[in-house]
Amino acid sequence: MSQTKSPSPLIPVILSGGAGTRLWPVSRRAHPKPFMKLVDGETLAEKTLLRARAVAAGSPVITVTSRDYYFYTRDLYSTLENTVAGEQFLLEPMGRNTAPAIALAALHVRDTVGENASLLVMPADHLIADLSNFEARVSEALRLSNEGYLVTFGIYPTHAETGYGYIRQGEALTKNGGFKVAEFVEKPDEATAVSYLESGEYHWNSGMFCFQAKTFLESLKRHAPDVYAAANRVWEATDKSQDPVEFPAELFSQCPSISIDYAVMERADNTAVVASDFGWSDIGSWKAISELYESDEAGNRIHGKAVLVGSTDCFVQSSEKVVAAVGVKDLVIVETGDAVLVADRNQVQDVKEVVTQLADLKHDAVEFHKTVHRPWGSFTILEDAPDCKVKRLVVKPGQVLSLQKHHRRAEHWTVIRGTAKIRLGDKEFILEANQSTYVPVETLHRLENPGDEDIHLIEVQTGDYFGEDDIERLEDVYGRIR
Repeated sequence: MSQTKSPSPLIPVILSGGAGTRLWPVSRRAHPKPFMKLVDGETLAEKTLLRARAVAAGSPVITVTSRDYYFYTRDLYSTLENTVAGEQFLLEPMGRNTAPAIALAALHVRDTVGENASLLVMPADHLIADLSNFEARVSEALRLSNEGYLVTFGIYPTHAETGYGYIRQGEALTKNGGFKVAEFVEKPDEATAVSYLESGEYHWNSGMFCFQAKTFLESLKRHAPDVYAAANRVWEATDKSQDPVEFPAELFSQCPSISIDYAVMERADNTAVVASDFGWSDIGSWKAISELYESDEAGNRIHGKAVLVGSTDCFVQSSEKVVAAVGVKDLVIVETGDAVLVADRNQVQDVKEVVTQLADLKHDAVEFHKTVHRPWGSFTILEDAPDCKVKRLVVKPGQVLSLQKHHRRAEHWTVIRGTAKIRLGDKEFILEANQSTYVPVETLHRLENPGDEDIHLIEVQTGDYFGEDDIERLEDVYGRIR
């Protein structure tokens, strides 16, 4: 290759978005898969960040996400040690698939670090068990990146999987598992997947990449000029002094929605694959989640409160209620307080169809849990009836809700812990624990936590409509529109 062989800095780029519909009811649009806690109590987002810091020590980590997920992601990151100065968030106003997201990350790296810097692109919702092996594979990928290759990570297949795309390896480029890509192939049928496994030439496409910023941008310009041009227009119009950096919505919406695989990787002739075996999983189904847990003698795996009688090969996860199962086999049962999933463990890929039908019904369970995270804290729905809605709000120290009003509901607030600063119309006052106030319909109001401990507050809504879209925001420190 003609590219420079001099070492280049490695900049991790984490892509965090998507609803993870196959993992409903735990993964939802407002709280997707990267924020799911696994058996060890860590989320996939936290694990990805720690992995990024370990493999590129001292380098800033770039996270491409949305404003909706930014605050929760930022708060998750802040709980981890060894924060690196310069870590950056790039915020998309909407999803446009991976090619525009990676293009804008590459433009950011080019302008802030240098065009020879290499990006290590990782989805936020993958699991990797063997970190030392992962670091070794990344080193191999970085070596090829510095040779001018667009590198992807191929996973040694352990079984004939029909849910992944595959990569066929070509000629060897290194002695340590680096190959030219001979072919990218789509998800195969069962017979084809078996033949791929037996051949030893095919690897699962992990969706992780490594390449220099200039190599990717040159390839994008050549193979997907419309994506390249649209991303450049967005980047030129972006205010880079912002923290976080937020892309302008109108221009970003004009970016073609296309994956990096279709836009570049399947069209370029300088692609390489690093064959890898570091315990990778995309955690794409409840079957994959269940395999993270130890099983009992009957093959059952349980997380939470459950009693299984005469049942075999089942996975049960419960968060609030006791789940009892009698005389069943091969079931996945997931309880989240407001929803229960019961599925044959061999048909869990079809859970996404449940989400589709709930969306058609405009059911809140598509988007929200009982507890909903907000930039200022969270609220938990205690009751949701036709004539009232009751929430428990937790407002973090120093945080403030938007200045807003409602057109179809009134609210009654009672502080049960902490000290709240209230604006009601033109008046401001303090509420202590055991004190209450009333917010009439069409009245401007705001709640603020001026103290150094969480506020816990009970909110009772009355009226004829209690949807979250009955919020008219006039001011919001977090930049939310609705």
